Order: sequence, then C-alpha cells, then structure tokens
Amino acid sequence: MMTMSRSPTTFSNATPLAGPTGRGPGSAPYETLREAARDLVPALLERAGRGEDLRRLPPETLADMHKSGLFRFMQPARLGGGELDYVALIDLPAEVARADASVGWNLGNLGSHHYMLAMFPKAAQDLVWNENLDALIASSFVFPAGRAVKVEGGYTLNGRWPFSSGVDACDWNMVGAMVAPQTPGSEPEMRVFLIHKKDYKNYDNWDPLGLRGTGSHDVESKDLFVPDHMTLALADIMGGPTPGAEQNPGSLYKIPVFALFAFVLSGTALGNARGALDDYVAAMKTRASRYSGAKIGELQSVQIAIASAAAKIDAAERIMRGCCIEGMEDAIAGRIPDMQRKVTYRRDGAFSVQLCTEAVDELFKLSGATGLVKGGAMERRFRDAHAIASHIAFSFDAAGGNFGKVTLGFTSDNKTL
Repeated sequence: MMTMSRSPTTFSNATPLAGPTGRGPGSAPYETLREAARDLVPALLERAGRGEDLRRLPPETLADMHKSGLFRFMQPARLGGGELDYVALIDLPAEVARADASVGWNLGNLGSHHYMLAMFPKAAQDLVWNENLDALIASSFVFPAGRAVKVEGGYTLNGRWPFSSGVDACDWNMVGAMVAPQTPGSEPEMRVFLIHKKDYKNYDNWDPLGLRGTGSHDVESKDLFVPDHMTLALADIMGGPTPGAEQNPGSLYKIPVFALFAFVLSGTALGNARGALDDYVAAMKTRASRYSGAKIGELQSVQIAIASAAAKIDAAERIMRGCCIEGMEDAIAGRIPDMQRKVTYRRDGAFSVQLCTEAVDELFKLSGATGLVKGGAMERRFRDAHAIASHIAFSFDAAGGNFGKVTLGFTSDNKTL
C-alpha cells in the first residue's frame, strides 16, 4: 500500500487533544458494546432467512439492537450514547455481519447518522433527540436525485432518492440535494436535508438479489419546505468544527464525513467474509467426498484456498481499521487531511472490500454443489458479498481512478470531498 504524508493543516478554532479519547478499543464503553454485538450473533443467524423474506430487519432484531444500545454507538456521550472512536464503524458491524450482512449494513448505516446529526445545528439535534434518543435516521446521499431552491428561512425541496436503507424503522431521513445557484454562473451547492417521515413517501420497492434484509427503499418529497436549521452544507463537514461543534466538541465529530464514507459500510463486507470463512472451515473439518469418501479437508487445494481467503480478509481488516484509526488520530491532533489523503481513504475503502469479495468468491467456488443450495449459508454470503461490492463507494474504478487523477496533479472529480 502506498503511504501518503498527512496534511499539517490544523483546525482554526480547536485546541488539539492529547492522548487517547478513552472511548476506543480496549476501553469499557467500547468493549461493552462489542460484546453485546457478539452476544447477538446466534439469534441473528436464526433470523437471517426471515429477514430476507421480509426484505427488512425482523422486529425482534430491531428490538435487540435498541436494547443493547448498539444503534447509539456513535451518538454523543452527553446524551448517553457511545461516542466510540471511528474504528467502531468497522468492528461493531463486522461482528453482527458474521451472522447476517443486512444487520451489519443497517447497524453501520443507521448508527452513523447519530454521528452526522451531531454535526447539525443545535435546533435540529434538539428536535430529534429531545423527543426520542433512540430515534433512527435513514439516508440517501444521492445528491443529484434531489433539487432544492433557497427561499426565505430555508429551502424548497423536491426529489426521489433511491436506496434508503432501513427506512421502514426510521422516524427521520437525511437526503442529499443540489441547491440551485443564486448567482448566474456559480456551481450548485451540495446540502443534506433532515426530514421527518411524515414529509416523504416511502416506496416499498426493495427486492434485490443480496442484502435483502436491509429494506433499502426509495423515498420521495414534493415541494417540501425545510428550515435552514434542518440542513447541513457539505462544505461544513469536510473536516474540522461543524455547526454542531459547540454541543459536541469531541474529536469524533471533526472527522471529514465523506472522505471516510466507505468505512461506514465496509465493516459489513469484512464480517460477511469472516462468516463465510468460519462456515467453510467448519464444513471442511468433517466433510467427505460423496464419490470417493476422501476427507475434503485433506486436499492441499482446500488448505491453500483457506489460507488465501484468510489472508485477504486479514489484509482487508488491517486496511479498514488502519484508515479509521489514522482518521481519528488526525482529528484528535487537530489535523484536516489534504485531498491526497482523502482520495487515499476512498481508494483503500474500495480496495479492502474488493479483497473481501474475492475471499468469498474463492470459498464459494470450492463449496461445490452444497454452496448452491438456495437458502444455504454460503449462497447467502455470496449474494450479500456482491450486493455490498456493488455500492458506488466500493467501486475501485471510481475510487482508484480519482486517486490516480489527484496523484497526477489533476482536480478530484468527487465533489463530496
């Protein structure tokens, strides 16, 4: 992997923090939630098929996730939330994704929106959290799908947004839109809008091959007025203090949102791949050929495949966790990553998921006819792996191309960075 130097840029109005946050791996808050995630794995395994049939998380799973506090792992500690270090976005979804990738996907996705709400103006935070600290927030950051016009006191919003994961369980939604320029010749502004479920239509149209349990429907709003305080400009969440910094001064909330965006969801790919490896190894310890009676695990090709898949999964974990830990260290020290570092994060997020997908593919190919059984564990792992890899954040062509572009001295084509 290529190592890029960090930017020396510091936050203009922040005092650099010394030492650990006290809420990272090894701390009591961190390990308590990690153990809670591990404890749910048996139940999640049993419900995985039901989630696929429902095309959303089963009610019992939602109840378990709320009761454990897992959905609130990035919520500010001042509200009783975890406010865990950013690497928790890898570790916690990966734990539950070993059982069910759809649960890991929704945990990372919905949990990260507490992190983003902490960056909104105080009035938005109060409106959501004063009513319900457990309120879930969905999202669709497909900015071109939304159109907004600035009006007095706010914006008029229109759009239909795809892939709003977990929306059935959510009271709120963060949707992206392009704001029409107010002066001729200027660029549209990219802005996030926080809207209540009563103000959008939820289309029940999620019926995919993989990640079936995520409930990632389309949502639509028409001619909706959104007050200024319920919006957040992308320019305000690219690193450093945000509009919500006075209420939430912790380093976690100074991390540039879309620079490390891939790691919100990449832990799901990691957990899914580890689950596939667990399943395969357990099967190969006892499985015998139906034709010859030979023990499959004694074949060197099987042993090498296990080593190859495990190496790819371990490498992916090191990349994912390393990027998140580095991003947290920079925020603690008051450093804002430069564009080269940001595109490196996006490159590494896509590459690490690619490694996980390759690992699952290797194991699937060697699973034989048993891997093809509909509803079987390996068949679901395979479908989920490719559904995860299809997300634009994990397109190595997109992320790698942009990395090469910036490395060669051209301007990034990712406007969210």
